[in-house]
Amino acid sequence: MSRKSRKIVDVLNGKTVSPPPLWLMRQAGRYLPEYRRTREQAGGFLDLCYSPELATEVTLQPIRRYGFDAAILFSDILVIPDALRRNVRFEEGHGPRLDPIDADGIRALKPDAVADHLRPVIETVGRIRAALPEETALLGFCGAPWTVATYMIAGHGTPDQAPARLFAYRDRATFSYLLDFLADVSADYLVAQIDAGADAVQIFDSWAGVLGEREFADFAARPVRRMIDSVRARRPAAKVIAFAKGAGLLLKTYRQETRADAIGLDWSVPLSFAAELQKDGPVQGNLDPMRVVAGGAALDEGVDAILTALGNGPLIFNLGHGITPQADPENVARLVDRVRGGRP
Repeated sequence: MSRKSRKIVDVLNGKTVSPPPLWLMRQAGRYLPEYRRTREQAGGFLDLCYSPELATEVTLQPIRRYGFDAAILFSDILVIPDALRRNVRFEEGHGPRLDPIDADGIRALKPDAVADHLRPVIETVGRIRAALPEETALLGFCGAPWTVATYMIAGHGTPDQAPARLFAYRDRATFSYLLDFLADVSADYLVAQIDAGADAVQIFDSWAGVLGEREFADFAARPVRRMIDSVRARRPAAKVIAFAKGAGLLLKTYRQETRADAIGLDWSVPLSFAAELQKDGPVQGNLDPMRVVAGGAALDEGVDAILTALGNGPLIFNLGHGITPQADPENVARLVDRVRGGRP
């Protein structure tokens, strides 16, 4: 089979595929017993991200179990600040922690060691591609500059990422410098993933929803456009999915502002609005992850509503955010069956 037979690539090229291809954000994760065993073997979470052998294994686990139409590289959005020596660590019960950065630290950032630090991740991409079925697409990814910057400034996640917003209001020039710096090193990282075998890449802007209209344009859309332009200047055929969680009505022009091939939709996006967005090109999403936890009729109804509203246009079926650890693997199997036209 040729690369053209990869259904997700077809959709990213604007085609309608029926049934739509599907993958799930965080499809390699703690809901799977095989993942938990492999993570235990790795030790720490970042150890798992930087082990080409083990990261390849956990990436392939959901493909073996469910036959998704795409695998997504197992890694984390914070490998970029880790490569920038921000002392990233994951503490049980607290999530990610970093050494917070100030204005002087931002101006002192150097990109020199980033590619070297991320070499094991790029090796993982090549290993995954070699191990995947020919018809299965491989997705690379990274965090969007705004979301990564929020963690770098606060040193951890907060309910509304107020530390980064406050920093940006007080010192817009330095904050814009940080966003541009992150856009440039992240674009280099995505190009390396594409060269290693990724068919497409996704940019995760998990904290886009805390921004006002002007800030969304300046801090979310503009840096992502800078990234995509940089990637396409070097790899003109590159396919990019942009996921701005919580952006709501601001998604109306997000595709045009960023030049993304597809727009990822979180579960709060009304399907009527999603159908309007789909008129301009492919969309991805947007099942509530809690429906996968609930299972049964709640899961079936959610799947069917998306297929009814969006299935006659270019659609990549996905969740509206990552699958949660409490999801039952059997419910994921039911979801796959439902999307592909079977019955549980």
